[in-house]
Amino acid sequence: MPHIDLNGATIHFTDTGGDGEAIVFSHGLLFSGAMFENQVSHFRDRYRCVTFDHRGQGKSGVTKDGYDMETLTADAAALIEHLGIAPCHFVGLSMGGFVGMRLAAQRPDLLKTLTLLDTSGDPEPPDNKPKYRMLNLVARWIGPWAVVGQVLPILFGRTFLNDPARETDRKRWAAAISGNHRVGITRAVTGVIGRKGCSDFLGKIRVPVGIGVGDEDIATEPAQSERLHAAIEGSEMAVFTGAGHSSSIETPTQVNALIAQTCVSRRQDAHGKGLMI
Repeated sequence: MPHIDLNGATIHFTDTGGDGEAIVFSHGLLFSGAMFENQVSHFRDRYRCVTFDHRGQGKSGVTKDGYDMETLTADAAALIEHLGIAPCHFVGLSMGGFVGMRLAAQRPDLLKTLTLLDTSGDPEPPDNKPKYRMLNLVARWIGPWAVVGQVLPILFGRTFLNDPARETDRKRWAAAISGNHRVGITRAVTGVIGRKGCSDFLGKIRVPVGIGVGDEDIATEPAQSERLHAAIEGSEMAVFTGAGHSSSIETPTQVNALIAQTCVSRRQDAHGKGLMI
């Protein structure tokens, strides 16, 4: 599996190759590029699909620093440039969305479209920080396995968590979260908790944008996506039925429909109407 040294970090990525336009997938906190496997499977016949793991997560290296959103954005830009796939379609979920918004505003030459999933332009809500810091402390000194039971209801909606048919999926992703490097993941969590909001530059985004959020998402509630939709001119918004904060895993068909729509969209003069997919 390919690795590349970028900005002082060893970044793991996957690349389906091919001559088509590229879609780059940027994952959420505690996960890896594997959370987009359903999307890669769906789009790989039409697009070159690239996933990557942010530093300190998945199979990427653990660095001493560089977990702020600005550095992660520079990592993503460097990967796109290294692969020679600009301008690409960029799909970011949660933390990946923080990166995607910054790329679209600061490096519009790199992006063709942007799909934002379960993310927000706000800083971390103050009420969340004490709980997340405590969970982070436990994960750092005991291990991520010790907080999985408390984290799963934040990352997944009740439909996914209560569906008997998805027991294997739940076990798989619980194991993936538990398997995170305890130093790398806690540094990544600190970067997310301490991030600055990006509302000041949302108005600079000019590429077509699709925004999707699960109707059961409690980590970034639908109201936060509504604010993004209002701030990004010409954006389209979809609400995923039966999804929590990890919609690419929970409701892949609905997510794939939004990505497909965004990839072929053209900028409109006014806000698109909200969609129920």
